[in-house]
Amino acid sequence: MKGRESRMKDTKGSYMYEIIRGAIDAFDECMNDYLFVYAVREDLYHISPKATKRFSIEKSEFTDALEEHAKFVYPDDLQMLMNDLAQLVAGIKTEHNLVYRWLDKNHKPIWINCRARIILGEDEKPQFLVGCINEIGTKPLADNVSGLLESIAIKDKLNEFHKFTPNGFVLRVGIDDFKSINEKFGIEYGDYVLRGVAECIVDSVSEGQNVYRVVADEFMVMDMNGATEEEAQKLYRKIRNRVDKFIKMDNYKAVYTISGGIVLGNSIDKMEYNEVMKISQFALTTAKNRGKNQAYCFDASDYKAFIRERELLEQLRKSVSDGFRGFELFFQPIVLVGQKVPFMAESLLRFKTTEGENISPVEFIPILEESGLIIPVGKWIIDRALSMCAECQKTNPNFKISVNLSYVQILKSDVCEEIEHWIEFYNLKPESLMVELTESGYVDDNSPAVKRMWDRLRKHGVMIALDDFGTGYSNFQLISSMVPNVVKLDRSFTVKALQNAFEHQLMDHIIQLVHSVNLKICVEGVETQTELEEIEKLSADCIQGYFYGRPCGRRDFLKKFIQKAE
Repeated sequence: MKGRESRMKDTKGSYMYEIIRGAIDAFDECMNDYLFVYAVREDLYHISPKATKRFSIEKSEFTDALEEHAKFVYPDDLQMLMNDLAQLVAGIKTEHNLVYRWLDKNHKPIWINCRARIILGEDEKPQFLVGCINEIGTKPLADNVSGLLESIAIKDKLNEFHKFTPNGFVLRVGIDDFKSINEKFGIEYGDYVLRGVAECIVDSVSEGQNVYRVVADEFMVMDMNGATEEEAQKLYRKIRNRVDKFIKMDNYKAVYTISGGIVLGNSIDKMEYNEVMKISQFALTTAKNRGKNQAYCFDASDYKAFIRERELLEQLRKSVSDGFRGFELFFQPIVLVGQKVPFMAESLLRFKTTEGENISPVEFIPILEESGLIIPVGKWIIDRALSMCAECQKTNPNFKISVNLSYVQILKSDVCEEIEHWIEFYNLKPESLMVELTESGYVDDNSPAVKRMWDRLRKHGVMIALDDFGTGYSNFQLISSMVPNVVKLDRSFTVKALQNAFEHQLMDHIIQLVHSVNLKICVEGVETQTELEEIEKLSADCIQGYFYGRPCGRRDFLKKFIQKAE
């Protein structure tokens, strides 16, 4: 309760919030509609006070907005509202226009039209949702922009048919980057585009195909007459061609594309309305994620992978908020050529779910990066890795540790400040730490932010490594611009060199070239005595691989490689 009060206090201190709140209260008795403001970050909602007299709303201002809405939104319409609000809060869309039902004081449904707009904060992220709610009495037939039947009508249609015919389909159509149209040309022109696209869709359908406005910039065609995937794709292309003509007739004032999500009837046989909307949204989003201006047909295996990713994301969020429970740093030894005792270790992140499932970094690292969770996790890694380094230096004063940096960390956080802080905290020399960045990642985002980071770390004395060399572009200009202390050759490159004479000669030349500019070579993935002997002949500087040791937890590493060395 204290946290909630604190949030409310902080929000009310916002000048903008106070202005909007004051305006809502001032106009309360001057109009029949209900104004509202939702402070997204603080989860604080304020509506015209008279709404508490009309609807099952206990008070005009409250926190836990989603939970509170469940008390006065008609149950059958709640999920539709939640789906739309989720997109608004996530910054996927900025306009809210929904027709659904609220419960009055007698818990009878009242049809309302809620229209609102997202206001961004200084950080360009959603800060407020401000809008107006008006009662529309009986159930409407169409929305007031496109003239098309809306989501409630889709539900009725599903209930009418009970199930799809085996070959029927749903085609969900969305305007790509519609947000930019509203921002550049205004809402009025945006509404003009929505009406134009709606007309293009209506003009494209055949008898037995029904067209609906789903929400915002999305439409849906329902075909219950046995059409195939091929015909659904054909319809999408027909709509796209008509939209292209509409853009041309508008003298290319705004140039945009449309994407389509196709769901075949056999995928949604006997499926409830909310689930149909979920998987059609998934299909459309997948089409957009794959490059836009195309149609994607729903695949159950893709959706299963999507659900797993979403569930894993939730696990990761909970773990971060619960003191990084489930995360663990493993360490793999790095050995100088000709020696047996490691002088360095690479820190490698591992994750185990609450059910005890070990998740591969290949699976969970991209989720951390896409969600931004890699920033707090990355801070934790730096702390834990340098703590381990300090522990190892009690026995080996010259021991070093390496950590892998994500581009999200570099571009969206002050990772240099974190590194400098923990080096000082653990009383380490800067050269005790080596940061690693992959070759492919560096080329994909060769930004000034990356170069500034390198310059700052290099000036501070931190070592730099170019990781996985040989798997990406292998651009030697990259070595010149990055100037790493160490170049790490990926195992895939090593294996080729040991099996093929040409690759062997190429690897030899690479090592010689790297040495000629006074850089070190670390060969990754050495697993056998034979591989070790061949690598030693090539004059590598250090070696990493299963031959010397697999990655292991902190306690095991200390026992096997540090305390044993005493």
